[in-house]
Amino acid sequence: QVQLVESGGGLVQPGGSLRLSCAASGIIFRFHDMGWYRQAPGKERELVATISRTYSTNYADSVKGRFTISRDNAENTATLQMSSLKPEDTAVYYCNARAVPTSAGYWGQGTQVTVSS
Repeated sequence: QVQLVESGGGLVQPGGSLRLSCAASGIIFRFHDMGWYRQAPGKERELVATISRTYSTNYADSVKGRFTISRDNAENTATLQMSSLKPEDTAVYYCNARAVPTSAGYWGQGTQVTVSS
């Protein structure tokens, strides 16, 4: 049974930081590309950042320079370090794992991030 469990969301003031973690089980983690996506109310889910099985990273333009994605194959975790947060970063953040780049892969249940003063 595949499980992706996100944690670390919460309420933070503009300019603050949060660290999201995704703990994976039921998959051979090192063979999966990992990604973080987000969905704000009334909007479609969008890519935030991805890190491939070879540690290549990709970021949405809106988060470049502020967010950092990483992975720990020994711990089966993917992390999203978010800094200089803005109100427009408010969304539910989802972890994704895919072994085949063109597949939908597996999704976590999401964690809420709210940036507000």
